[in-house]
Amino acid sequence: MDISARTKEIVTTCNSKLSLKLLIDTKSKEVVFAEAEKDCVDFLFHILSLPVSTVIRLLKTKGLNYGCLPNLYESVENLNDTYIQSNQDKDILLKPKSPVGIFSVPFLALNDVPAQKTSYICASAYVCGPTTSTYVTDVPNSLCPNCRNRMSRKLTYLTPQGVKEPGFVKEAVKYMVMDDLVVKPLSIVSSITGLNKYFNAKDVGSLQEKVVNLGMAEALKLLKASFESKTVLTSVFMSSAKRK
Repeated sequence: MDISARTKEIVTTCNSKLSLKLLIDTKSKEVVFAEAEKDCVDFLFHILSLPVSTVIRLLKTKGLNYGCLPNLYESVENLNDTYIQSNQDKDILLKPKSPVGIFSVPFLALNDVPAQKTSYICASAYVCGPTTSTYVTDVPNSLCPNCRNRMSRKLTYLTPQGVKEPGFVKEAVKYMVMDDLVVKPLSIVSSITGLNKYFNAKDVGSLQEKVVNLGMAEALKLLKASFESKTVLTSVFMSSAKRK
């Protein structure tokens, strides 16, 4: 897959919406748990791979800052190059690459972050040619340990044609996502256990199913709530109901 095709795929995926089937308590207006497909679970697990600065930038796009980390981010952003080591670049901290591929996971793609990792080898064709050099770096212009020349010769990763990014979890089953983001394969036993944990002596008759969309706006709210709340699904999908 070439870069233009990958870019189109990112745009399409970011504009798409997933669906979640919520089981809600209509009396307390709380989410008991959600029934989720593979894509939703891949999105949730992908959060674990995000660098902190990527989380900050994602939330800043919608004015969803929290705590003091945005101040730390802006401190690096505003720092004059005079105070930065000559072999360093602000983007190493401000726009780090996620170690996990983003193409199969929606909503968390940032257009100004390289979609693939770029590696470099020594630029010296005489001392450390491609047949003799064993050193590779992802920081351009690093010094080669062999000859001390700059490592600036770019290596390009070629994605095998016809290979689709599989995501993280398998598609064969559906998954149960609790309000506190505990995730497990959905089964009759796990459903009953989840109900017992939530209800105890509460009225099971107040349960109701509700299908909701998970798009970019909800994804960013969910990302923010996952750092602040133990009732994430309720915070994101039931906040308007609670205000009524």
